[in-house]
This record gives sequence, structure tokens and C-alpha cells, in this order.
Amino acid sequence: MRQTGRMPWCSRAVPAGPLAGLVAGAAAGAAGTTALNAVTYLDMVVRGRGASDTPEETVERLSSTTHLPVPGRGEARAHRVAGLGPLLGLATGIGVGAVLGVARATGRRPGRSVTAAAATLGALLAANAPMAALGVSDPRTWSATDWLSDLLPHAGYGVVTGWTLTALLPDR
Repeated sequence: MRQTGRMPWCSRAVPAGPLAGLVAGAAAGAAGTTALNAVTYLDMVVRGRGASDTPEETVERLSSTTHLPVPGRGEARAHRVAGLGPLLGLATGIGVGAVLGVARATGRRPGRSVTAAAATLGALLAANAPMAALGVSDPRTWSATDWLSDLLPHAGYGVVTGWTLTALLPDR
């Protein structure tokens, strides 16, 4: 028998299963990604620092490693790479949220703080592990400032994702 229930974001009864968790988690991950971007841009304003080139470098390394070229030449190609970098970040944030949403919908329902911590850790790993594996960045060589510049936006992601997810999929 299919379990249904009212979701706060829907006015009619919907299946309260993995698909609802996937959708709620993706929405929470998108909200968290917005928070991550806001904290990052605020840091750039406060410290007067430039944008990181690691997303674009990751796109270049992925293209080289997978033998899937980014189409175009010159400026057109450079613009595509510049667009693909942030899209990878969006996909990462939405994907981490979606995974957490499916887990929550299938019965794993820790509190907001634990969900926020899991989202933070998940985003840190999903963002940094591929860059480390591709040789784009080596977290072992980061300074304390580098770590703070990475941890604070991801903590913002985690808090917003965790709190949004637990609001969208509350304990029954």
C-alpha cells in the first residue's frame, strides 16, 4: 500500500516516498547553493578578492580526462568553460540535497542540526574530492584563510539545505 500525506509545499496528497524526497531535496539543495553563492560573493566584497578559477580549471581537467571537448574556439569556448564551472557547482549542490532528500524520505530523519552537518560535509566532499582527484587543488596545502574561504560558504549551504529539507519533509 502506498503511503501518502500532505507535503507543506503541495496542497494535495502526494506519495510520501523517494520521489517526493528527491524533489524536496533538490529544492533544498538549490536553496543551499544560493546561500553558498551569497556567502562566497560577500567574502569577495569584504576581502576584495577575485573569483576562484577552480571551477573553470575543473571543467578543463574533466574535459581532458574524459576526452569530451568543450565545443568552440577562442572566446566562445572560454565563455562556455566559464559557464560550465558554475553549472557544476549548481549540479553538486542540488545533487547533494537530492541525495539527502531521498534518505530523509526513506526513513532517515535526523534533526535539523545533524541534517545541516551532513549537508555541509556532503557538499565539501562532493565539491573538493573531484578537484583533488583531478589535481586542480590540494586541500592538504591550504592555508587557514583558504580553509575558512571554503568552509564558511559550505556551512551556509549546509544550514540552509538542512533547515529547508527538514521543513519540506518534516517528521511524521
